[in-house]
Amino acid sequence: MKFRPLHDRVLVRRIDAEEKTAGGIIIPDTAKEKPQQGEVLAVGAGTRDETGKLTPLDVRPGDRVLFGKWSGTEVKIDGEDLLIMKESDILGIVEDTVARKKAA
Repeated sequence: MKFRPLHDRVLVRRIDAEEKTAGGIIIPDTAKEKPQQGEVLAVGAGTRDETGKLTPLDVRPGDRVLFGKWSGTEVKIDGEDLLIMKESDILGIVEDTVARKKAA
């Protein structure tokens, strides 16, 4: 199924948290918190201002983003748990510093 969010909505897949702590302790499923990081899968066209001009979103498909703990609405699309949220619920984009260091 294809899904395209409307307006300023964004479709995000959660990125799973680490299974172990830095000290090597395995975290059981019952003690894990929901990850607050995800990958943008699809974005809407944007919002319209007072004059009717379309303002595109800052996030793009493939971006890795941080969002609030209770942000978005959980949906199941093609058997996969995803989140639909407004762009304003996204706190920021995580830049890939490893790829940038290799390019420099």
